Amino acid sequence: MSSKPRILVTRRWPAAVEQVLAERFDVTLNEGDVPMTAEGLADALRTYDAVLPTVSDRLPAELFAGGLRAKILGNYGVGYNHIDVAAARAAKIVVTNTPGVLTDCTADIAMTLLLAVARRAGEGERQVRAGEWTGWRPTHMIGSKVTGKTLGIIGFGRIGKVMAKRCHFGFDMDVVFYNRSRIDPAEASRYGARQLDTVEDVLRASDFVSLHCPGGGENRHLINAERLALMKPGAYLINTARGDVIDEAALVAALESGVIRGAGLDVFEAEPNVPERLRRLENVVLLPHLGSATEETRVAMGMKVVVNVTAFFEGREPPDRVA
Repeated sequence: MSSKPRILVTRRWPAAVEQVLAERFDVTLNEGDVPMTAEGLADALRTYDAVLPTVSDRLPAELFAGGLRAKILGNYGVGYNHIDVAAARAAKIVVTNTPGVLTDCTADIAMTLLLAVARRAGEGERQVRAGEWTGWRPTHMIGSKVTGKTLGIIGFGRIGKVMAKRCHFGFDMDVVFYNRSRIDPAEASRYGARQLDTVEDVLRASDFVSLHCPGGGENRHLINAERLALMKPGAYLINTARGDVIDEAALVAALESGVIRGAGLDVFEAEPNVPERLRRLENVVLLPHLGSATEETRVAMGMKVVVNVTAFFEGREPPDRVA
């Protein structure tokens, strides 16, 4: 019998990280790299000392009921609204995340979506691949200029700040933002941004709105039909935060009816399921949750989990503990 803590990794991680985990712990990998069932996750909590989940793993309250062996969830990702943190805490299970290391890459994807939807890049590529492009003409696939427009940011944390920096200093955009807590104006000005009092103020003022707030809780359906109606008819909505921040049905209706001009989405309410009505729309760019998908970032995220879990089993406080 191994004296090392038994750990389950719920999905395949970069090989370099899996190797380090195998050296330090008694590790079981999900060799097939398929999403685990609720029954499988419940069993893992009963039979392993640690479970290392990802955003594709749902851990609701009922999974934390009685007879659990697990003492820590080393979440692979900064967001953890897929975990019932209160239930984990009540079961005396520590929860950690991986902040800081995915900031730049997630902001890069937000910028990618903003440019792609504004300049109709997705539509254009589909037209070329289908052999339907008939050549250059003055009225072909007219999009929206980005430079000099107003960007509104909801959630001015690490990623929101970096997004503001890219847009203001790279594209001369006027940046306004909403954040639950007040940000020192001097700090905001470092990123070329200024704070407004409400979400509604930001929506009314912006040509592009980019979401960078946590999911779940009070932020579920933060962007609903009423708030979409406040946006400019020519505005675009970008989401690299969490899918449930947007009422997806309301967004589809707004895109179909022209309430807003377009959207760029990297996350969805019921991933990996994306509504057919949304997939049919040409005025939306859809990505398969690629925000942190670079080799450098995915390895760094995994190593953050290694550090947290190692600290826990050595009797030290995990540096990225959230519960």
